[in-house]
Amino acid sequence: MGPWRCLFLLPLLAGALHAQQQQFMEYVERRLTLLEERISQWHDQSSRYSTELRDFKNQVLGMLETAEKEREVMRSEAESVAVRVDRLEREVDYLETQNPAPPCVEVDETLMEKQVATAKQRKNEKYAKLTDCSDTIASVRAMKILKRFGSTSGLWTKDAAGNSEKIYVFDGTANDTVYVFPRMREFTLFSATRKAARIKLPYPWVGTGHLVYDGHLYYIRQQGPFQVIKFNLANKTVVDSSVFPAEEQIPVFGLSPFTYIEVAADEEGLWAIYATKEDEKNICLAKLDPTSLDIEQMWDTPCPRENAEAAFVVCGALHVVYNTRLPSRSRVQCVFDVSGTLASEDASLVYFPKRYGSHSSMKYNPQERQIYAWDDGYQIIYRMEMKKKLEV
Repeated sequence: MGPWRCLFLLPLLAGALHAQQQQFMEYVERRLTLLEERISQWHDQSSRYSTELRDFKNQVLGMLETAEKEREVMRSEAESVAVRVDRLEREVDYLETQNPAPPCVEVDETLMEKQVATAKQRKNEKYAKLTDCSDTIASVRAMKILKRFGSTSGLWTKDAAGNSEKIYVFDGTANDTVYVFPRMREFTLFSATRKAARIKLPYPWVGTGHLVYDGHLYYIRQQGPFQVIKFNLANKTVVDSSVFPAEEQIPVFGLSPFTYIEVAADEEGLWAIYATKEDEKNICLAKLDPTSLDIEQMWDTPCPRENAEAAFVVCGALHVVYNTRLPSRSRVQCVFDVSGTLASEDASLVYFPKRYGSHSSMKYNPQERQIYAWDDGYQIIYRMEMKKKLEV
């Protein structure tokens, strides 16, 4: 190829290169234009989303402010209602204390004559008191709700005669295991039983009428003959037992059909509260020898079984607690003093604060002058205000 041909091709090659360069630049410009459009679109969407988010935030803040105002209004109303309920309870307490207690027995002339004759006969057989205790309950001074533990029915107590701080818990109305907490603190703080020791009894127990007294457990045997078992808590052995004269296992309380014998302790010692087939309407009382479980003396009380839910003894006087079939305010409505030093008209009509349901057990501790109660699964302590008995 000659030199003149090369000179001829140079303009052609330069034109082709220029055309390719022009097409590449147009392509790049188109891509940049699309990118700018997408960036603009993203910017518009981001701005719209920011505006919507800001509007939503303002809406939520407004709703929260409204909810806070409504909460304050509801809190104020709740406080006002609580004050009114408290005032109403005080007024009800006052009205109840002004109304005399209904009679403990039905008005029947024959029965009254029989009771008068029995009372005259027993005046010469008064109970020989072992202590100089002359106190009776005036009112419930205070109450403390410890916790909620276990079943709706049960029993919790301390040793009524010893110095031990241990807490004994009978969960339910029939079992063979007793939980033992080392102190009140462990029982209060822990809901589970992992902090408690377990005592497996040789015979299963029934009801909620058991008692811990001077290092021994007195409990009602579930099967076989109707027995009170005396169990030594130190060496875990049965010390003694006694077949009790409670014919056909009649429940002692009309509202607590699972309790057949209530073993109680007071300043005078050990007692048994029970019922017999011979006198189904009223509650019976017996003084027990803590050592041998022998029955030292027995009384037929005028306190009816109907609507009774629990009972305890204070300074030789039986206090029976009554309620209604639909649980209401528990009250001590019948008092029977075995020594005859407390007139029935001098006994205070004691009301317990209305809380949850009804008491399945109430254990009086003579050393602490307070009652350990089990109310619908809640463990409660009642502190009592005492007063002196008036001689009949």
